[in-house]
Amino acid sequence: MLNPFFLQGSKSEQSLVQDLINEQLRMYGVEVYYIPRQYLTTKTIIREVIESEFNNAYPIEAYVETYDGYEGQGTLLSKFGVQPLNDLTLTISKERYETYITPLIKNIPDIQLASRPKEGDLIYFPLGDRLFEIKFVEHEQPFYQLQKTYVYQLKCELFRYEDEIIDTSIDEIDDNIENEGYIQTLTMVGSGVTALATTGIVNGGVRYVTVTKRGNGYTSAPTVAISSAPAGGLTAVGIATLIEGIVDCNGTISKKIQGVEIVNPGYGYTVAPGIVFVGGGGSGAAATSVIGDGIVGIITVSNGGSGYSVAPSVTFSSPPGAGTTATGRAVIDGLGVVTQIRITNAGLGYTVAPTITIGSPYMVGVGTYTYNEGVTGSVSGATAKVRSWNATTNELKLANVHGIFVNNENIIGTASSATYKVRVINTYNQNDKFGQNEDIENESDLILDFSESNPFGNP
Repeated sequence: MLNPFFLQGSKSEQSLVQDLINEQLRMYGVEVYYIPRQYLTTKTIIREVIESEFNNAYPIEAYVETYDGYEGQGTLLSKFGVQPLNDLTLTISKERYETYITPLIKNIPDIQLASRPKEGDLIYFPLGDRLFEIKFVEHEQPFYQLQKTYVYQLKCELFRYEDEIIDTSIDEIDDNIENEGYIQTLTMVGSGVTALATTGIVNGGVRYVTVTKRGNGYTSAPTVAISSAPAGGLTAVGIATLIEGIVDCNGTISKKIQGVEIVNPGYGYTVAPGIVFVGGGGSGAAATSVIGDGIVGIITVSNGGSGYSVAPSVTFSSPPGAGTTATGRAVIDGLGVVTQIRITNAGLGYTVAPTITIGSPYMVGVGTYTYNEGVTGSVSGATAKVRSWNATTNELKLANVHGIFVNNENIIGTASSATYKVRVINTYNQNDKFGQNEDIENESDLILDFSESNPFGNP
């Protein structure tokens, strides 16, 4: 039995030790941020965390035990790429946590434990501008001095991001994951300009080309060879288009000739010129042409416009009387600019050059997307969280993507109500700042031809 005349730790002694520890931490510590995890979805069998958020950060003083540098294995080069494996050990006041942080987080939804630091919560370490995840909380070291414990020792590892939502409203914390995780980049239409084009009329030009046999086995569009025009005339120029996924009678899937679009109808023909397809890896295709007078000539794009996410419509004014109205198709480049108008039917019977009307692009987007707000595709219904928005380049970077965004749909911000139309969806998503897979692949393509079935050679 203990001697009742000797105290084994009075309340006043314990309070004195705690006050001294608190003072030492304020003098020699570093102000870190404690970021509690909110568990949105978990698996009940092995308690796997499926979805979680970090929306709150609380400054608290901590003593850095690893004073001579990070612990752990450091930065390693493995088969998974370059991996930083840094550890950090911090000591915080038990009293400060229980009287300051616990009251603030105990009523936050989806917090599983508020009474003490919990494994899985994050620590922002400002000296290295890094996020660490708490892997173990030691609460009995030092071991019951005066019959009480006074600190929590936090064993932390460098945080590995897995699509968690981090939105503490503190920029130096939130920007740690700006380029981490699965990032999808959408190039949006800021403000559009309608394209303009002009044309003339010619006689004895090629009105249209009809494909009579599609051929098979094509791997690329063949060259369209059109018979030369008579002396004093101009030879027509056409471009072949392909159709994919056609199954032959023998079960082979290949590309075939879809049609021929006219870039230059030529003039001066007295008989319809012959059509021959050259190259493209296939064979068997055949086509015929039709000529006429008073048809649309070469089309000149005088202003390519801007902001086109899909090829716009092209319409021609009608010729007089019983003539045939011309038809065409616009071609746009990766910048959303109309580069060419191809003729699908040059019309017939024009006496004056027709007026060409090109459909308007999405004329203007509105608003400013904000960090971590939700966005929704107006057509696809896909959702995501905003990582960044560049109003100069009109690039919208998204994370936590659910569903598939589609081209030419509006992306609507939940909080900002910003609305812009998608022009380009980037299918290459950089999600590892150390990964250099694309660079390695590009270099290897210079050495090996991976378009072959066996680039290393056949036995």
